[in-house]
Amino acid sequence: MAADSTENILTENDDDILSPNDLSEVLAAGTKESHDKAENSPFVKDFLRGRIKRELFKLGTTALYYVYSAIEEEIEKNKDHPMFAPLYFPSELHRQDALAKDLEYLYGEDWESKISCSASTRPYVDRIHEVGRNDPVLLVAHAWTRYMGDLSGGQILKKVAQRALKLPPTGEGLNFYHFEGIHNPTAFKRLYRSRMNELEVDAETKEKLLDEANLAFKFNLDVFTELQEIGKDIKEEVQDIGFPAHGDMGGDISKCPYYAAKMAVSGNTAYACQFAKMLLRQSTVQVILATWVAALAGLAAWYLM
Repeated sequence: MAADSTENILTENDDDILSPNDLSEVLAAGTKESHDKAENSPFVKDFLRGRIKRELFKLGTTALYYVYSAIEEEIEKNKDHPMFAPLYFPSELHRQDALAKDLEYLYGEDWESKISCSASTRPYVDRIHEVGRNDPVLLVAHAWTRYMGDLSGGQILKKVAQRALKLPPTGEGLNFYHFEGIHNPTAFKRLYRSRMNELEVDAETKEKLLDEANLAFKFNLDVFTELQEIGKDIKEEVQDIGFPAHGDMGGDISKCPYYAAKMAVSGNTAYACQFAKMLLRQSTVQVILATWVAALAGLAAWYLM
């Protein structure tokens, strides 16, 4: 999905409040409209509801593989560039290998011969390579858009896909969403943003980075639109088992599961309660909870006999 919404957090050392002029905040505020468009696209809204077709999930994973292969190829070429070196976290962030594992599970051992870069994914990939060759500073915008977004909403999407597609609980097909090198996503995002904000960028460069981040969102939206169109011709039964999308909340972002989850993790007890209520409204969670209650009651009865 897209990069996370702006929020008032502390820097890496928990000393200073982020300034609206910090690069991370400029990007968050300046891409809000693009973020909302992407998150309210029909494909994403269907995904959040659990209405995701397996073939579309495979095609979406394929698109991500080509995008991340391009990003990480250019990052490796420019890892010593002074404007990107502080953001070089290959063991924590890189997704190409994880996506390759997912594609092998979804397509089989010969997965490489079964996939191709789609018409909407190709311009995205070409732009990343162009940036890497001619203006590596702009890689910051592409890395921020993808990695921070995946860390923010990835776990919810993982759960939705796992239930909707009946994927194994051991994680096969969902390696992309598992950042095994990051044990505390909130702390890591704070670190990443603080590194971004320490980059020496002038006002003109910030504007260029903002334009590139909005372009990255547009590329993602183009891919979502393509997948939605392809899905119209795929005959698969789907069911609503996911979470509501922003568009179903009357514009109230506080009702968004991403937002509630993020605020809950940050220690906001009100949002922790709200997120728990969201979970309890899901039929799957209700069944699991009922099963646990029955099991505990049985255990208590056995103990008291």
